[in-house]
Amino acid sequence: MTEESNNSSKPEETFAQLFDSYSSNEKRKVHIGDKITGKIISIGKDTVFIDAGTKTDGVVEKSELIDDTGEFPYVVGDELDLFVVSLRGSEIVLSKAISGIGGVAILQDAYDNHIPVEGKVLEAIKGGLVVEVLKRRAFCPVSQIDRLYVERPEEYVGKTFNFIITEFVQEGKNIVVSRRILLDQEAQRAKEEFYQGLESGSVYNGKVTRIASYGAFVDIGSGVEGMVHVSEMSWSRIGSPEEILGMGESVRVKVLGVEPGAGTGEKKISLSMKQVDEDPWNSVQGSFKYGDKLKGKATRCMDYGVFVEIAPGIEGLVHISEMSYTKRVIKPMDMVEPGEMVDVMVKEIDPDRKRISLSMKDAEGDPWIAVKDRYQAGKVIEGVVEKKERFGYFVVLEPGITGLLPKSKMNNYYDPSILEKKKEGDAITVTIEEIDMEKKKITLAPGDSQDEDNWGTFTKDTSQPMSSLGEKLKQAMQKKDKKS
Repeated sequence: MTEESNNSSKPEETFAQLFDSYSSNEKRKVHIGDKITGKIISIGKDTVFIDAGTKTDGVVEKSELIDDTGEFPYVVGDELDLFVVSLRGSEIVLSKAISGIGGVAILQDAYDNHIPVEGKVLEAIKGGLVVEVLKRRAFCPVSQIDRLYVERPEEYVGKTFNFIITEFVQEGKNIVVSRRILLDQEAQRAKEEFYQGLESGSVYNGKVTRIASYGAFVDIGSGVEGMVHVSEMSWSRIGSPEEILGMGESVRVKVLGVEPGAGTGEKKISLSMKQVDEDPWNSVQGSFKYGDKLKGKATRCMDYGVFVEIAPGIEGLVHISEMSYTKRVIKPMDMVEPGEMVDVMVKEIDPDRKRISLSMKDAEGDPWIAVKDRYQAGKVIEGVVEKKERFGYFVVLEPGITGLLPKSKMNNYYDPSILEKKKEGDAITVTIEEIDMEKKKITLAPGDSQDEDNWGTFTKDTSQPMSSLGEKLKQAMQKKDKKS
């Protein structure tokens, strides 16, 4: 009894083990229209065998896999995306798309299962193109032949593409196809693969696709777009993207951030053009030093001065007090306009605060440097009344050199009323009385009409003859003496 029981239990255990083994090795079933990813296991003369993940290996015509150059580009182990187009007994027929001669049933299967079919564009007609699919005529709307706007549909005539059947009625008498659906699918797959390797800090070569007032959109690959804000375009200050970018222009960009977008599977990508290169302020101390004379471009005029770009991304400020030795500057824009090139001298550098102080007047030169060589006490010279004040007149002796003719000194003139009639901008003859180099001040007195020896010094250059103003003044004085 015991022996019999033992003998009967052995077959049951063996059957269970066999069933488990069979179940674990059972492979999936496929249907016509399924898309599979299979690995090449053998390459024959005319056919290629594929491990389709099924009990039976799949087979695809080798001619379908030839590339545009006529070469077979695959080796054993490569993976291919294929469609199940036929199940004949134990044979699984695979294809990149249905092609050749077929009946209505095959087209119906392709329509029902969204299997691509191969078609040749025969002619362009109103609204689209006529496509031959398995020896039958089909219609492809012009909007469905490509992803982009098609201006010349006739350029597609004679070419062969894969299509998806979108309408199949009256047993194939009315067939509508689309190539764009397949292109969109391919583009979406390419995007998904691209997103997998996308991360902050990556640098890409991209192409400008759109320009807006706030920035530019750049395709960085596989149809993936990111946005470069105008503040991230250049280390230099720019007013609008159009100043440095054009449609279709190639640019290098750095990924600043990746966030989920509004669309399904889309990403919001922030890009930078300027951060591909190092911040120029990091090396400013090695590039500039105190006393450097440079030429820069005025970028902004403010009430307190003008900003000047001395290198890409490096701006310094010329304070209004540093704009000129020779002119009294009330408004910076009266002297310089944005975009104008100006000479400046570096006065101070503060890299931590990203500030540089500049001087236009020091670059031009201080006219006071050799003033004592040109003017001495007692010298008579002709100047111009710059401004009349209650306490006296400011008189310009030369650009940048102004002296003061005090009111008290005017009273010593032989006829003070002559001086009182002078207006701003009028010429006036004065005598150098005192020069204070430390305070940069010159005190003046009225020209001495009684000193005949000084008449030849009324002009700024003593080697030149007496000015016409001096001549008129002398003649007027001589007439007055005769009357008296």
